[in-house]
Formats: sequence, structure tokens, C-alpha cells
Amino acid sequence: MKSKSKFAGMIMLLLMFALSACSGGGSGPNGGASSNNPDSSAPSNEAAAGTDKKEPVTIEFMGHGNPNEKKIFEKLIASFEEKYPHVTVKYTSVPPGEYSQKMTTLISSGKVPDVFYVGGPEFYRFAEAGTLLNIQSYLDQTTLFKPDNVWKQAMDRYRFDGSKVGTGDLYGLPKDVGPWAFVYNKDLFDQAGVAYPSATAGEWTWDDMLEAAKKLTVDNNGDGKPEQYGVGAYSLESAVWANGGEYIDYDTGTVKVNEPAFYEAMQFVADLNLKHKVSPNQEAEQAMNAYTRFINGQLAMFAMGPWDQPAFWELPFNWDIAAWPASPNTGQTATWLGSMGFAVSAKSKHPQEAFDLAAFLSLDEQGQRENYQLGQAVPNLIDMAEGEFMEMDKGPQTRQVFLDIIQDYGRPDVIAFSKDTQWMDAFNQNASKVWNGDMSAKDFTAEIQPKMQELYDKGNK
Repeated sequence: MKSKSKFAGMIMLLLMFALSACSGGGSGPNGGASSNNPDSSAPSNEAAAGTDKKEPVTIEFMGHGNPNEKKIFEKLIASFEEKYPHVTVKYTSVPPGEYSQKMTTLISSGKVPDVFYVGGPEFYRFAEAGTLLNIQSYLDQTTLFKPDNVWKQAMDRYRFDGSKVGTGDLYGLPKDVGPWAFVYNKDLFDQAGVAYPSATAGEWTWDDMLEAAKKLTVDNNGDGKPEQYGVGAYSLESAVWANGGEYIDYDTGTVKVNEPAFYEAMQFVADLNLKHKVSPNQEAEQAMNAYTRFINGQLAMFAMGPWDQPAFWELPFNWDIAAWPASPNTGQTATWLGSMGFAVSAKSKHPQEAFDLAAFLSLDEQGQRENYQLGQAVPNLIDMAEGEFMEMDKGPQTRQVFLDIIQDYGRPDVIAFSKDTQWMDAFNQNASKVWNGDMSAKDFTAEIQPKMQELYDKGNK
């Protein structure tokens, strides 16, 4: 799941992210029942893969990502086809920005791939509409799945009980669980004589970060356009959650952006540029986004997910990750924990082979090992994540931060449990009033909250 052009944490990640995707049938959790449904066609045990002579099968798999991710999945698919020699996988990777529309077109034309990426609101919509195969019975019979050895935080994203996400049977498997970490350029810190951020949550606060950012912002000619910034793309979610705020209370469906804990955090993020000048403004961001600044060595502190590792391994400077700065008001830190999933089409003509591919990519030890070694993700398998993944001789050095986020202070992105996102779209589309200094965060959130509430009620209740 992963956009690089987020402005100072103000563009909701997810982005999907962002962020930050899709739907399924009116017959309940087992919608789309047919001869291919696991309730009417008992799944076979994948342990027999490669041992019996089987008829050749071709399945289609569609995902999205950058060229590096495409290369990684081509390697993983080759390993799958070696393990399951009767299966040929036709793999398509589309640009992230085109994926949602492509899936919508394929669904409407009845040409859904056998296996495809799904996450967040799209998972909710697709599961509800019957587009996704209920894979619970397949999962119950596979030897790959050991419930105590897979991150619950990831698996629960793909449960659906017929009315809400997070409980019930599984309609997908995690492609990954994506801890959004705080990354910094160690060389720039060394040159400025600034101590590194702490990898321990709560030890480094907004105040510490701001003090460091001021020392790490360099404007050699004094023209007000720094050649080097202290921090960029600061996560608004992280600031809000760390400060005790919430975008919404999903239990009651109440939008809460107009509360002090929220708007004070939003103002802090805006002031990184407006007041302190340590972060690029929108004009500077449009000229060169924060991701490019960081890899060019012109930004001291940024954000990264595990999927960024391959590119970061090639950087000509030293870097590492730290815990997101804690709010001095609460002493707490937080960040978002993304995830994208693999789903199987309810109309697949080869549901067992489609499930086998999803399970290999999500749960198979060989597949997970290749995945993390290629720098794609933190392993979904807990023992592997806590064992050999931690022993890698490549950055980040403090990779325990990834696991801390998964286990302790990572949270699903805001729209993960919302099937209609127009309420958040309204926030993001108008937040520039704060980022540009046209309105205070307090005034803006008071103005936008009723509109967000109306849109949420219309699309989700």
C-alpha cells in the first residue's frame, strides 16, 4: 500500500495510500455462491501441491505499485509457479493511481482477476457486494495458517461479518502490514551536531523534534527558500492521535475534528512551515516533493514504510528510523499501520489455485522470506519477523521500531472502516486553508465538521 508526495503529513496517507479500493453481493457473507464457492466445493489441501499430476491452470493476478514492487512480485510468482507447477500466473501491475478505476471497470464487465489487491474502503464495499470469495473454509484446511503466528492486526482487516469490517470470516489475506515509521538522515544530524531521535516511543517529543528541525534547516543565501529542511511530510494522523484526538468515533459515527486535541495537533503541523519555517510549504512541495528531497539528502526527517527499503538501501548517506515524536501534552506517540490485502474473486473458475497463490504470497514461509529479503515488507509471520528479519544486515539499524509500531502504537488509517470516504475527501480538499495560513485549525475544523458529519451519515449509515 504508498505515495511519496504527501505534503507535510497533511495529505491523508492512504493514501492509498493512500493511499490510501472495492466491493461484493446481497446474499450476505457468502454472496456470490456458485460451484466455485467453498461451501459447495470443498477446498483441497495445498500440501499435495506438486505431488499429483494436475491439469494445467492459468489464473490472473492484478496489483499495483512502483517498478521495484513489480520486479519483486515477478520473482515471488516465479517461486510460486515452481512450487505449483500446474499453475501459470498471468500477472498485471498497474500504476497505483489507475488501480481503483481499473478494478471498477473489470467488475462491471464481469472480468475480475482471480486474485487482486484490496484494502480499506474498497475491501468493505467489495465484501458487502459479494465480489470477494469467503476464504475461511480454505484457510481452515491449509497447513500454512497458524493463527498465533500471524499478526492479528493484519488479519482482522480482512474479516467481514456481513455488516462491518473487523469481525467474522476472512475474505482476504494480508499482503503486508505496513508500519509508517519516522526516518532520518544520520549524516545531516552528525554534521549539525544534533542527537539522533529516540527509537523508544515517548522519549522524543514534538518539542525535541522542533528544536532539532531548526538546527537542521539551512538557508545559505537567506532568501527564505532553504536548501535543506529539517522535516517534511509530517503525519497529521500521528500528531492527532498522539495528542489524544480522533477524526471519528466509529462506534457512534461522530466526527470529532472540531475538538481541541485535534485542532491543536493540526495547528502544530501547519506551524512547522507557517511559524517555524522548518518544513516545505505547498509551493516548495510542488517544486520538489518531500520524498525526493529526502533521497537527495536535502531533508533531515521524513516518513517511510518497509516498502521503501530497497530504494533507501541505495542511498549514498546513512539513515535510520525512530519512533514518531510524542505529544508533550500526553506523552504518547502514534502512527498509522497500513495494510493491503490479497482477495480472491467470488467468480474465479479456479478458486483453489487462486487461494493457493494468495496464501503463498501472504503466509508461505518461503514467500515471506523472499518478500522481506527483497525489502517489500515486514513478514506477516511473527516468528520470522521477530527472528531472522531482525537479524538482517541492511538498514534500518533500529528495525525493532517497525515491530513496535505493529504491536504497540500503530493504528489503522482513518478510512479503514468506512465504506464511503467523501467525508474525509471533504476534509483533505479543504485543509489547504490551514496549511496556507488562511484559517486557523480551530476555525477550519469548526467549519468543516458539520459538512463531514453530513457526508459520513449519508454514505455510511
